[in-house]
Amino acid sequence: MRHAYITGSAGFIGFYLAELLLQEGWSVTGLDGLTDYYDVRLKRRRLQMLGQHKNFNPITEMLEDEDAVMNSVAAAKPDVIVHLAAQAGVRYSLENPRAYMQSNVLGTFNVMEAARVHGVTHLMMASTSSVYGANTQMPFHENDKADTPLTIYAATKKANEAMAHSYAHLWDIPTTMFRFFTVYGAWGRPDLALYKFVDAMLEGRPIDIYNNGDMYRDFTHVKDLVRGIRLLMDVPPIRPTQASDIMDGDSLSPVAPHRVVNIGNSDKVRLMDFIDAIEQSLGIKAIRNYMPMQPGDVLATWADTSLLQKLTNYSPQTDFRAGVDQFVTWFKSYKAELEAEDLNGRKSQV
Repeated sequence: MRHAYITGSAGFIGFYLAELLLQEGWSVTGLDGLTDYYDVRLKRRRLQMLGQHKNFNPITEMLEDEDAVMNSVAAAKPDVIVHLAAQAGVRYSLENPRAYMQSNVLGTFNVMEAARVHGVTHLMMASTSSVYGANTQMPFHENDKADTPLTIYAATKKANEAMAHSYAHLWDIPTTMFRFFTVYGAWGRPDLALYKFVDAMLEGRPIDIYNNGDMYRDFTHVKDLVRGIRLLMDVPPIRPTQASDIMDGDSLSPVAPHRVVNIGNSDKVRLMDFIDAIEQSLGIKAIRNYMPMQPGDVLATWADTSLLQKLTNYSPQTDFRAGVDQFVTWFKSYKAELEAEDLNGRKSQV
């Protein structure tokens, strides 16, 4: 039985990846700090579902705790480490940048050290499309320069890529970094646009639309994303011995078993078209509050996924309209559950 160690297993993406691996017969050790960046009830519900699998072992520890990470990796003896845990959120990094340094830099260092000491066969770590920063040439390709991050969040992820390259070079750790593009789906985070828009519209509140809606995103369904991660697990980078070992368009380092891969839908969608899809799914017209561009935001993201296709013969393809419909169905059910819990809680206090 293959064993995976996943950080951020109670998180949005970590939950889906863990569930996919467990369904395939893997055993999974999941580490998560269950921080209160957003409603912990959502994280606990994800863990509750994962806990229905006998081969899931949850660990509640902070990424910044060196001993906790090292000891849990030693006990798990994983074949693959997938490092997804991070302080997320572009806008929150303007308010609390220190949290990003502690979790995303120090925490990631702890994971890399554990991978080095315990000799994992493949280290996989999450990066983000935000590293492309002020780049304007699209679609974004892995070999494009990414030297203009616009937020501390993006800067910490770029730092993770550089740190991982040095470890791959020095210790011969096969390492794949994957850059996510605007992930959405059921069980998503409350700070993500789709969740915020649907919640506000159902309650009759206005939605904030930045840059007057003149923005584009490569919306990637979470199930497509984790399928891409799963397939990349079986393609660990190999240190090249000569230039001809690197195929055209590959981001494989010439001096390390280190590769960066975009995972996106490869489709640039106008924000207003995304909002139109939400309105159609809900049968509600949004109250639109047009706002100026926010600090740290980018006008557009769009992934070149040709490398993912070459490596795995897979390309994400969920249409955003179908993805929005799925999210709305889940959201209504989940909110009804929360309201029922709140009602029962109030009754028990009477």
